[in-house]
Amino acid sequence: MLTRRERLMRTLRGEAVDRPPVCFYEITGFDEHPDDPDPYNIYSHPSWLPLIELAREHTERTPRRMLSLRGWSVSPIDMLAPLVTVEQGSSRVSRREIKAGQRTLTERIRRDRDIYTDWTEEHLLKDLDDLKAFLELPLPIPQGEADVDDFLKAEAELGDTGLMMIDAPDPLCWAAGLFDMGTYTVIALTEPELFTRLLQKFADFVLPITEKVSEALPGRLWRIVGPEYASVPYLPPRLFPAYVTHFDRQMVEAIHRHGGYARIHSHGRLKRILDDIAATGCDALDPVEPPNQGDVTLAYVREHYGRQMVLFGNLESTDLENLPTPAFEHKILTALREGTAGEGRGFVLMPSACPYGRELPDLALQNYRAMVALTHSGAWRG
Repeated sequence: MLTRRERLMRTLRGEAVDRPPVCFYEITGFDEHPDDPDPYNIYSHPSWLPLIELAREHTERTPRRMLSLRGWSVSPIDMLAPLVTVEQGSSRVSRREIKAGQRTLTERIRRDRDIYTDWTEEHLLKDLDDLKAFLELPLPIPQGEADVDDFLKAEAELGDTGLMMIDAPDPLCWAAGLFDMGTYTVIALTEPELFTRLLQKFADFVLPITEKVSEALPGRLWRIVGPEYASVPYLPPRLFPAYVTHFDRQMVEAIHRHGGYARIHSHGRLKRILDDIAATGCDALDPVEPPNQGDVTLAYVREHYGRQMVLFGNLESTDLENLPTPAFEHKILTALREGTAGEGRGFVLMPSACPYGRELPDLALQNYRAMVALTHSGAWRG
């Protein structure tokens, strides 16, 4: 029998496996710590423990780490000014100020105790003049050696139960996140020259780190985040090659130079940008959301792109949390059949996201259990 690590590696290489891997995405039973007394640790609620144990013992785990160089922040924005965090009631509020010429750029982020996510209440760039001022700020070019100690320690602890994965925001991820969505879409659509300058500014930061980390950690799995910002309905597909493919191809090439595997992460509507995603040279794609959240079936993506890309998906998180288990089991079986049909590099059953409230609903737990039971049983075959 294959180990969970072997099953994932064979899938990435396009080799035969005894069954498809099943992954709970963010929930790995590795980085969730029920005993951590931090009041912002939602996993301390007892409802999470059965799921954490299920992930730890029965799934192909892919815990994530963002990597940088020694002495450098993982965030280019942090290199300009760090966030300062204070407690406000049942929230942690983080704020930063950056002087840009005659302007003061401010950002505010909130984390609530019972919700495992960050809410950006004030974005750093509010308008075109803020963007022009920001473009005049120099970002340092990363130098030095890759900071991989924590990754290697975690990888040794994970052992043969999965693969550590390197999380890598692309230039678009950093650029789009500076604005609220409305301002971002207007500027990216109407000011392509300025916006491309912004992307190049972040590329000059991201690409040296990608190269150095890939060299220090050859043969690993990467997840490149950000392409969905240039998908429908946010931007027309004609902008995707310039805003995503051009830059992400360079990241993929750096990963490939050292034998790594590059997985593109892009929610939502994919059909009109699949050729441009494939043009990055990536090895995998997630989460391939089904209609109506997406606009293309897993079967279509498998048929047309499955020889190049391992497909991770395609269970929608809202279904995971809300569908009665018999109906969700039907979705699981459909994904397993479509994801393994015909010829293709490989398939990993996975939800598009995970619950992030303090108390895990029992229905969600039952649906997670169904993912494991049906994948392990081979019930979709025949």
